[in-house]
Amino acid sequence: MNLITPTIIAATIAAASVSAQQCDIHFNYGVVINPDHVRILEKSQTHVQINNDNQLFIQGREISLNQQQMVLLTIYSQGIRKQIPEIVAIAIEGVDIGLKAVNKVIAGLTGENSAAHQKIQERFDEMQYRLRERFNHSDKNYYIASQDFDDFDDIFAGEFEQEIESIVTESIGTILMAVGEAMTNNEEQNSEQRVEAFDERIRGMEKDLKLEVGPRAQEIKLKVIQFCRSLKKLDQLENELQQSIEQLSHFDLIQTK
Repeated sequence: MNLITPTIIAATIAAASVSAQQCDIHFNYGVVINPDHVRILEKSQTHVQINNDNQLFIQGREISLNQQQMVLLTIYSQGIRKQIPEIVAIAIEGVDIGLKAVNKVIAGLTGENSAAHQKIQERFDEMQYRLRERFNHSDKNYYIASQDFDDFDDIFAGEFEQEIESIVTESIGTILMAVGEAMTNNEEQNSEQRVEAFDERIRGMEKDLKLEVGPRAQEIKLKVIQFCRSLKKLDQLENELQQSIEQLSHFDLIQTK
């Protein structure tokens, strides 16, 4: 039984950290997108706004554009519309893998739909809801604050990893009670055999988790790599806009380190 706590915590750390990946890019502003416009925020105030992917406003004033500038702006706006939801999707998927992995361990220990399992599931459901709220994620509306993307794990999974560990730690007593009852009810084995059988069961669960989480973790890391490449291309396009539109000469949303 001494393997129970390390197994759960190991599952938490390994799974909740699946999105960890270097991405040397910084957003200097917050970004809000919805179906009608893209807004770039500086201290909660709209600094740049793009309506319908082709109409540019800077600090509330519309900027007249020629055809070439409008084409550049449209490609840039559509790029932001594609990449911001991608960030949110990576974040949600990474934490979701962590929750499912830990959930599977607890269900395996206490029995699926046990009181302990249901209580923890409720806490996990609440956490997933708050994750979506963090990005104001509803339908096609998204928000990302000014931040570094040099470690996705710190940005998205860090605080949730700690919370998962906290939930599990608080529930260890209940989990152990459920495990103890299950072992006591097995009258065909003596106490030493029960412990050995249970430890073997835990080791099997660890192996299963690695096989289940590993491929999904790799998929997310590949998504992060692709996301970073796309942002770097978008940064090059942003540089073209800065050079082409005088009013954007000091505007720099995407900063590549």
